[in-house]
Amino acid sequence: MPQFLFPTGQVGVTPGANDLLAQLNVHWIRLLARHMAGDWGNVGEEDKKANDLAIENGTRILSSYRFDHGNGQQDNRIWVITEADRSATTILLPSEY
Repeated sequence: MPQFLFPTGQVGVTPGANDLLAQLNVHWIRLLARHMAGDWGNVGEEDKKANDLAIENGTRILSSYRFDHGNGQQDNRIWVITEADRSATTILLPSEY
């Protein structure tokens, strides 16, 4: 079982993310577990470092996961964002931000 690095607060999944995850046959809890374990997915080095620091200093944490679905969509990314105060984590499409 992975070690979780921070609390998530209330977890929400937007309609767009929920629809894409259903098409991909991926449960949102898998993404949440990766996020909480420090697997930031497809983010740049600066964002990885910022996330690592955010665990210690209490700032926002952003993970991005890309999926190859072959459904004609150009952007099959799903973001997971935990707020700085750790009151909430949202799983969403970038277009829903």
